[in-house]
Amino acid sequence: MKILSELKERAAMRRLTGAVLATAVFGCAMGSVYAAEETTAAAEEKAAAAAEEPIDEYTLSETVVTAERIPTERMETPANISIVTSKDIEANHYVDVVEALSQVNGVVASHQGGFDGVAINGDERVVVMVDGRRLNNDQILPSGKGRVDLKMIPTLKNIDRIEVVKGGSSALYGSDAVGGVINIITKRGSKKPQTTLDVNMGSWGTYNYEIATQGSDNDFSWFVSGSLQKQNHLRYKLDGESHNTPHSDKDNNSFVVRLDQNLDEASSVRFNFEHKTVHEGMYFNEINPNPWSKDEPLAEIFNNVALSYNFKENKKTPGYLRVFNNYKGTYFQGSYDTRLFGADYQNGWELGEHTVVAGAEWHESRSTNKASGYEDEKLRDISGYVQDTWKLGDKWSLVPGVRVNNHNRYGTHWSPKIAVNYRADKKTQLYASWGRVFQAPSADDLFYTNAGKRSNVDLRPETGYTETIGINHCFDDATSVSFSVFQSQLHDAITWAPVGGVWWPSNVNKEKRRGLDFTVKRRISPIWDIDLGYSYTSIRQTDATGDLAYYGKNLKPNGYHVALKYHQGAWKAGLYTNYNTGIDTSLALARHAALVDLNVSYDVNAAMTIYFKALNLFNQEYSAYPGGKGSYYPGNCRFFQLGVTYTF
Repeated sequence: MKILSELKERAAMRRLTGAVLATAVFGCAMGSVYAAEETTAAAEEKAAAAAEEPIDEYTLSETVVTAERIPTERMETPANISIVTSKDIEANHYVDVVEALSQVNGVVASHQGGFDGVAINGDERVVVMVDGRRLNNDQILPSGKGRVDLKMIPTLKNIDRIEVVKGGSSALYGSDAVGGVINIITKRGSKKPQTTLDVNMGSWGTYNYEIATQGSDNDFSWFVSGSLQKQNHLRYKLDGESHNTPHSDKDNNSFVVRLDQNLDEASSVRFNFEHKTVHEGMYFNEINPNPWSKDEPLAEIFNNVALSYNFKENKKTPGYLRVFNNYKGTYFQGSYDTRLFGADYQNGWELGEHTVVAGAEWHESRSTNKASGYEDEKLRDISGYVQDTWKLGDKWSLVPGVRVNNHNRYGTHWSPKIAVNYRADKKTQLYASWGRVFQAPSADDLFYTNAGKRSNVDLRPETGYTETIGINHCFDDATSVSFSVFQSQLHDAITWAPVGGVWWPSNVNKEKRRGLDFTVKRRISPIWDIDLGYSYTSIRQTDATGDLAYYGKNLKPNGYHVALKYHQGAWKAGLYTNYNTGIDTSLALARHAALVDLNVSYDVNAAMTIYFKALNLFNQEYSAYPGGKGSYYPGNCRFFQLGVTYTF
């Protein structure tokens, strides 16, 4: 079985290498059609874009789509929202989504020993989407609540923005949207064809090669990207000493396609395909000595495909009809996989002072893990939702909504919400929201059974509510401040805990979270910007007697964030500090951790950029993911990277 898996993996890698080469040939061919004239135009566009003043993040005047499912001015949206723009991604040369999200106040994103997870407001129940399409599946991360592996995001080259909505959003997005929602919005192909090469190398024998080509021809546009990533090993720090992590090599490859065809001025068809193969050695060291992972690499393949018909694109309430199929196949201590089939429909209407959005979704997962006792288990959810944004004069708006879920194992559940927004003036917004949440157990919760773990088919779904109150204020065009407080309470929260030497899931009495999020953004001068942030998160679980139940996943009880950014002429630089305190030392390496990242880039000309990065600059010892004694996941040591991008 293992030999067969390796042969399949090698074949997949050969196909992927061919796809990357095909991307290069395709990009060069399209570029040659337009010759030097278009190359010069693309370079001029890049230079002009770099010269623009990025004022939106300071005036909070961006248009966002995720919180209300339709384009809405941020100050009119009653939610706590953070945005990572394509300019942020380009300026910092982020390697993956984990690195990009790690710089968002109140968010914990980490590499968790073969898996990439995320938590918002201390909760791993987070919906992650690409262009509004759900990526979450029913095979959860090990001993966690997250149902999405961020490694499913193959590239950052085609990302226009990442919208992070903090707080419960189950009325619009259903299961998993307890901590919040992350929507990764991709780019359409540019008006004029261009191709970008990105080559970098770094510590521990790391090499990354990526090529992306994009463009348009009349009403048709394309964006195609392929990448090859290699790394010999990882390093971690323990008791003041740095160590190699054996069996931690990487050989990951990806291929992405987005095609758009405009049908008329108001409608279009979009095709998305995302492919990634992962071949990584698992963590194995003296503080995480899992004998079953010593010589066992992790092999994964992700294939996601979607077709969307978009209509009313020239209206405030655009709609869509989408079908998709997400596949994740894994080989580690046996073969297991999961598929998510989906069909989504949404439409909207402007009715006087009311803006109504309504939709329906059909999602069915099919999961198999023969080594753990289940095969082709189906979990199906059919849901509908409606939301009304009701303008009550010039300053007030009321946003009621409701979602109904019909689950094949747990029947019908209603998730209502109510939010209110007060626009005191052009510079000040106050908002409050309340919503019910519902989440059914996963396939692993219900069917996973082996020598060390056993499932529980009698589990009840998690239900509860979330609340958020916040304020946004712009002092001027250079300074903005955001503050929010939140709390959530879940009944019958599902937790895996050891009982008699065997891990099994059960419904605890309650799971409570409360905290706050405070962010200040200021342009100090035309060349200096600074972001300051603080987040506090408290998490408690209680059983039926009121005693504290097993829980220890809070890596950011107190989180401090400082980002100092410089941009002048051809130079850009950023110094980012995340300092976390109050961590439970029985479940992590240290009570506090200060992680400092540095990046510097120089535009040699309009087409070429050289960049340098240092992650964990001061070589901090920390835990990437919590666990009990003997099962820590230590974070990476200091890492250096040098790269160059070239656009033609």
